[in-house]
Amino acid sequence: MCIEKRGTLGGTCLNVGCIPSKALLNATHKYHDAQHSFKELGIIAKDVSIDFGQLMKQKDKAVTGLTGGIEHLFKKNKVDYVKGWGKFASANEIEVDLNGGAGKDLIKAKNIIIATGSEPSPLPGNVIPIDEKYVVSSTGALALSQIPKKMVVIGGGVIGLEMGSVYSRLGTEVTVVEYMDRVCPSMDIELTNNFKKTLEKQGFKFLMKTKVVGGKGSAQGCKVDIEAAEGGKKQTLDCDVILVATGRRAFTSGLQLEKAGLTADKYGKVETDSHLRTKVPHIWAIGDVIKGAMLAHKAEEEGIAAVENIIGEAGHVNYDAIPGVIYTHPEVASVGKTEEELKSAGVNYLKGVFPFMANSRARTNHEAEGMVKILTDKTTDKILGVHIIGPNAGEMIAEGVLGMEYGASAEDIARTCHAHPTLSEAFKEACMAAYDKPIHF
Repeated sequence: MCIEKRGTLGGTCLNVGCIPSKALLNATHKYHDAQHSFKELGIIAKDVSIDFGQLMKQKDKAVTGLTGGIEHLFKKNKVDYVKGWGKFASANEIEVDLNGGAGKDLIKAKNIIIATGSEPSPLPGNVIPIDEKYVVSSTGALALSQIPKKMVVIGGGVIGLEMGSVYSRLGTEVTVVEYMDRVCPSMDIELTNNFKKTLEKQGFKFLMKTKVVGGKGSAQGCKVDIEAAEGGKKQTLDCDVILVATGRRAFTSGLQLEKAGLTADKYGKVETDSHLRTKVPHIWAIGDVIKGAMLAHKAEEEGIAAVENIIGEAGHVNYDAIPGVIYTHPEVASVGKTEEELKSAGVNYLKGVFPFMANSRARTNHEAEGMVKILTDKTTDKILGVHIIGPNAGEMIAEGVLGMEYGASAEDIARTCHAHPTLSEAFKEACMAAYDKPIHF
């Protein structure tokens, strides 16, 4: 049985996260190409314009089609679906406030999995309250009624840069305010430095090492008060929309965890062991409500592992092989250790880098910006990390994940035949660079 209050299945990712944002990123990339790249290919597209209503409509269609598909799979596989707010009444009982004022239900279960995901985090001190109209979270940014002339994005992480890309391509002047000294601070520094330069070339403005100290949003305009992170003179940015993209927090409030003998930490997360079991043996937790990256595919792997453990099988998740992707253009993708992490741990490593500028397919596609970076153990040649910025990086990272999952060396992949001409040859050549040298660079 699955208990879900939203009324549609698929959680944050499918309803107000990964899927709708990718629908907008895909459409706006095509629009940007038609405006700026087609002419070079010999394609003349006159008077290209945007129908913003249709742009949003196709996004919604993608979402409803997929959420309906999950409901169909539930019926097909005889999974009961209860629409309502579930909360613990005891360690084995879930009380459900049914949607639509249909009363309450009490469900008894032998095993329970907490999979309630996450919600957008407000700014510290809630200095600019989110109204989802003028001051929006990622949810509101997916449903704006019109294209803003100016947008201030607070937070230089994945969500802010993806949604900033959507509106930048539509003509919005995008300014990113980031407290740290670089974007996506958990990723490889060499990769993110290149990424920031690419976005700047696309028109992004960045205010790094800058904190937000106040502001407001209204129909008459929005204001963001900022100052240097270490303190200094206050400045005010004017815009039409403020996107607060300062991360997400576990969504566990209101679950009455205490009635089940559980507690959440200050971040709202529930503690589990390596088998995804909480301190109450028959209650499990997965996804954004437990430690680790807040990624839909991580949660999926944990869900499968939790069920395998419940039925007595050996469920396991290899957290060293969980990829992360930023779906801008070019895409950014990583798996495993960053160069900084290896240095900090004192690991002797080798690095192989291959630029897409030297890749035949990237050149013919006029998408030659970026690189593949492979990090390996200096002694064993085992792949420890893969970092890609370039076309189709999100698809290409799968080869790195598979290689790491099965303990491949850089030479293993370098000696594997890759079709020509393909972007994946850049991956092969980066592996060659890590253990010896590439052929084409």
